[in-house]
Amino acid sequence: MNMFVAAAGALFVSMLLVIVRSFAGPTIYDRVLAVNSFGTLTVLLIGLLGFLTGRPDFMDIALLYALINFVGTIAVLKFLRYRSLGRAAAPEASEGIAGKERG
Repeated sequence: MNMFVAAAGALFVSMLLVIVRSFAGPTIYDRVLAVNSFGTLTVLLIGLLGFLTGRPDFMDIALLYALINFVGTIAVLKFLRYRSLGRAAAPEASEGIAGKERG
């Protein structure tokens, strides 16, 4: 039991260091990496708490949170690269297809 308490303490210290890194990161990518690392540490903490309390349901919650963390990180990085989350169709491409059908 003491080993799991030590692991939880180590996770909290790691989370604190990652939060500091997210505020001190020199670039936006360092901040995104820090937030992603915080999400991963949160997944580990949820799994550990589920094991300590004897509730395997927490593993489902941890898995769902991990998926949300992954998709969120990909969405943020895509937004930073393209400045939008979706791509608008080029107007000349859609007109060209319609023009070929008419002519």
